[in-house]
Amino acid sequence: MATRAPTSGKREARNGKRQEGTYPAGLTRAQVLELYYWMRLTRTLEERLVALYRQTKVVGGLFRSLGQEADAVGSAFALRREDVLSPLIRNLGSMLVKGATPVEVLRQYMAKGDSPTRGRELNLHFGDTARGFLGQISPLGDMVPVMAGVTLSFKMRGEKRVGLVYVGDGATSTGAFHEGINFAAVQRCPLVIVVESNAYAYSTPTRKQTLAKQFVDKAIGYGIPGEQADGNDVIATYEVTKRAVDRARRGEGVSLVELITYRRKGHAEHDNQSYVPEGEIDRWARENDPIDRYLTRLRVEFGFSEDERRGVDDRVIREVDEATEIAEASAPPEPLDALVGVYASPPVEQPLWFRSGKRAAVESSERAEGWGAYGAANGAAADSPTSREND
Repeated sequence: MATRAPTSGKREARNGKRQEGTYPAGLTRAQVLELYYWMRLTRTLEERLVALYRQTKVVGGLFRSLGQEADAVGSAFALRREDVLSPLIRNLGSMLVKGATPVEVLRQYMAKGDSPTRGRELNLHFGDTARGFLGQISPLGDMVPVMAGVTLSFKMRGEKRVGLVYVGDGATSTGAFHEGINFAAVQRCPLVIVVESNAYAYSTPTRKQTLAKQFVDKAIGYGIPGEQADGNDVIATYEVTKRAVDRARRGEGVSLVELITYRRKGHAEHDNQSYVPEGEIDRWARENDPIDRYLTRLRVEFGFSEDERRGVDDRVIREVDEATEIAEASAPPEPLDALVGVYASPPVEQPLWFRSGKRAAVESSERAEGWGAYGAANGAAADSPTSREND
């Protein structure tokens, strides 16, 4: 049966200040402040990307998570190093928590030659299995069956590892979501499915794509636990996700977690959000900004000083400034970088595509074999290295 996440109790020392070990959900004082660091880093890095986008230094679209930083950071914070997550385009915070660096993100958005995909992909479409995050597939819901397979492999190998996959509200109406969650539920895969209920699937409001009153209710149909939490409360998000992760690690199978949040920017930076009712965005920014809310808790409930909070801000600005300087100095990709990682056994030497106004043959018979059909179709054997040297 679907349930709502309970509110954490508040324990304080007699002097009114919290002591070590009295923070919610078993978090330490350092971890409570670290949650703020990851949210602040996410927002500041995206703000820097906006500036670069307006300077035409970003290649392609820019996708913001403004207003959703808490749900990405809080959920990823509940995972261990060995666990694996599959982010969406607005889950930059989760990737940072799992080890992605600001300079990687900047290089990727700017299509630099030393970006994770060597300029062949853009924005957050990159992954690193060693650090535990997978590059996303753009079609909605498709990563659910992918992560069902990933986590089934954990189970079959007897590994105490957990997978987490994010989907938006619109993705819950796709066949891939249904098939993936149903398969994972039947196989009791150690998987957590996070539904980010942010009010819109691109420009389609929730009420026009489902009659379900809340997405957590969908868990009932698959026979799995479901919980709902305030996705703009980073600690509530951490708590509800941690319970689901713990269930999965104990071998109890799949859980669905619905996080209530709001996307304050459009699908991408070019989206003017003309479909949003007047005043709705301003109201969420004024009354329910996840970072503003957490800053109040840090000061009032947790007793952090202004200097401690400012220290985090200064660190984030310094790190983003340094990453920007490094990324801007990076060179664009070389044309032949497009071939790296494409073939299982690439040739030892890379070919020259053009010479003296005509397509060059491969450098040797070994290269001709390596390129297979290309060498045969273009007469590689007939055009020897010696003849080209005498052109």
